[in-house]
This record gives sequence, C-alpha cells and structure tokens, in this order.
Amino acid sequence: MRNIRAAALSAVTLSLALTATACGGGSSTGGGSNDSPKTLTYWASNQGASIEVDKKVLQPELDKFEKQTGIKVKLEVVPWSDLLNRILTATTSGQGPDVLNIGNTWSASLQATGALLPWDAQNFGKIGGRDRFVDSALGSTGVAGKDPAAVPLYSMAYALYYNKQLFAEAGITKPPATWGQLVADGKKIEAKGKNGLGAEGSNLSNNIHQVFVLGKQHGADFFTQDGKPDFTSDGAVAAVKQYVDLMAKDGIVSPGNAEYAQNQSLSDFAKGKTAMVLWQTASATFKTLGMKDSDWGVAPAPVQSGAPGTDTQVNSMVAGINMAVFKNTHNLDGATQFVKFMTSDTEQKILNTAYGSIPPVKSAQSDPAFNSQGTAVLRQTLATSAQALPQVADESQFETAVGTAVKELFADAAAGRAVTTESVKAKLAKAQQQMPAK
Repeated sequence: MRNIRAAALSAVTLSLALTATACGGGSSTGGGSNDSPKTLTYWASNQGASIEVDKKVLQPELDKFEKQTGIKVKLEVVPWSDLLNRILTATTSGQGPDVLNIGNTWSASLQATGALLPWDAQNFGKIGGRDRFVDSALGSTGVAGKDPAAVPLYSMAYALYYNKQLFAEAGITKPPATWGQLVADGKKIEAKGKNGLGAEGSNLSNNIHQVFVLGKQHGADFFTQDGKPDFTSDGAVAAVKQYVDLMAKDGIVSPGNAEYAQNQSLSDFAKGKTAMVLWQTASATFKTLGMKDSDWGVAPAPVQSGAPGTDTQVNSMVAGINMAVFKNTHNLDGATQFVKFMTSDTEQKILNTAYGSIPPVKSAQSDPAFNSQGTAVLRQTLATSAQALPQVADESQFETAVGTAVKELFADAAAGRAVTTESVKAKLAKAQQQMPAK
C-alpha cells in the first residue's frame, strides 16, 4: 500500500492536471475549527435539476435539524464538475467542511487519503447500526474488509427512459431490451427528425458509468484483481468503442452532445428533442423540467442479448451518494447527529422521494413512494443486475483519466474524425499511463 498522504497528493495532482475546472478549498473555517459547536458546514452534491432546486429540497430539512438540536448547518451545494477536486484539495489542506456528500464510487479513493472518519462499529452504533443499510449500498463505501469511509445516503441505478409520444410517432410499441434494438429504434426516431439517444460527452462521471457497464457486458473490468489499471484489454476497448459509436457509427446521438455536461441531455429529453436517455434516477428531474409522469416510460438499461442479470448481463453500476465526515472536524458529536438525522427513516423518505432515488435504509424502502413507475425498475436493477465500480484507491483517478479519454473520443466523432479500435486503444493507453505508479 502506498503512503496514504502520498496517495492523496497523487490524486490531487492528477485530478488537477486532467480537469480544466479551477478548484478551491472549503470554507475558511475548514473542518469547523473556528465554528461554534452549534454550527456545522455541509457540502451537498447537486442532485436535482439545479443547485437552486437542491437548496429548496434541503434547507427545510436543515432548519428542522436546527430546531431539534440547536445546531445550525451551513449549506453549500457543489456542482459535480467541481466536487471531486474540492474534496481532494480539502483532504490535503484541511480546509474542508464538517460533513459532505461523495459519489459512492469515490469511497475507496477518499478512504485512502485517511482524511475521512472511519465508520467502525462504535460510530455506526451512534446512528442506529450498520445493519440498517442494504448490502448493495454498503458495498460502495470503501475497500472490503475495512471500516467504511462513509454512510449510504441515496441509492440509484441506471435505467432507460423513453418519450412515449416520440416512440408512438415512430411506430415503436415497446422499449428496447438490447443494444441492437436500441440502435434500430434510435434510427427510426432520427428518421422522424428527432434525436434518438441523449448522451453527455463532457460529463466524465457519466462516461465512466456507461463504459464500466459495457465493459462488464464485454467480460472486462478496468482493473485487475490486485487493483492495477487494465484499460486496454479487448473487452475494455470494445466497451468504449461501442459507447462512442452510438454517435460515430450508429448516428443516434447528436454530435452536439459531445460538449454536453450534467443534465443537458435531460433538458433535451424533457423538451421532446430526444427520445431516449440512459440515466440514473431521473424521474424527479423530469418533473422539475416540466414533464408529466405520463409523458415518459422507463425500462431496464439494455444488455447485449437476453435479459439483465449478473456477470455479462450487468446493466447498471451501483449508483448512489454517501455521506462522510471529515476526521478533523471540531464538532464530531454534531456531525454524527447530522448523519443520524439524514439517514433516519423520516428523512430518508422525504429526501429520496424528492430526488426520485431509493433509500439505502431498509426500513424506509417499504414506503409506497418507492414502488412507483420511476423507482420500481431501479429497485429491481439494484437487487438483481447492478454491480459496484471497483473499490480501489485509484478509482477517482480512473474516472478522470478514462472519462477524459471518452470525452476526447466523442469530440473526434463530433468533428468527423474516425473512431477506430486503434484510436480507442491509444486513448485508453494514454489514460493508463496517467494513473499513479504502483
């Protein structure tokens, strides 16, 4: 194992080198060091259609927490384009929040920095126990065999969302179950003057999620069993090429999508410009964007053939948001109380209903809200055909390096440059060279 501080510095250096977005630390009172014991700082991830939507969802709950405990929570909703860099910088500078949301795929990488509070049996006991949470969510909280670096907050899975009216106009009677069917349906949509499938070529995290799933379907992973990067295997190359070929070869993704970032494809879908989108837990966002529930349908994400399941039939990564506490907080008791509040049954129902996600808390899942059109497919996917991204220390660098490679390949496709097996492999080889040396 590398020294944990070296791991953190390596992560920061790589992430800054590969990401154009400037990053900053947390508040000047980082870790609550100058805050009152009755104050917490909280970085929330952008879950809704906009940062303003998140503030409207979260602030009433934070006010409720303050009324119950006397502890005021200072909220900052951080865009996904900034969040990882902000967190990585905070792990080395100490200028971070008390409590924060993290993408669950980053858990092992952030665990390796040593900056986050480990959730051992004693800490879990303060929030009601580890066994309150479903196993699939706990599987994305850090390296197996170690105390988790975070606690599950929202669980999500990918699904295929489709516009019912555009399908009917194209003569499509049911959603596609395989990639071949999806491409064929997308071409029917294109023939009617609409976009077949939405994508976000500049959204690095979404790029990774899609190609990881396709990698599993091609019998490949992006890491070896001992945690070393393996980006250029035949299966990994085939996965990336298949995804980019939706634009480059199949023509069902608009070239303009190469520049799309978070939620832009959902906006097109909501406006009736695009017939299909592969997304994690999108129903609440559609409502915010003005769609009626009757306007769209949802089906399991495609597989190569047959039905979703395990191994090469995986059709989603285990998506979700975890809640972490910086170890250097000067208000550990308050931070723990806040995590307990946010993962309580009552708040789990309120927050996951607002975001269209699934509670990772077992006792909260029984609410009828989580068996609706927008959530039933997601629950089934999480239970039967989703797999967690590799829980390795270099996972966050993987997202940046390979996500950027996919972004560059989409740019090639949009510009009319050939996307070949060789060019895909070259991009992935470059990405692998950028990973920290073992």
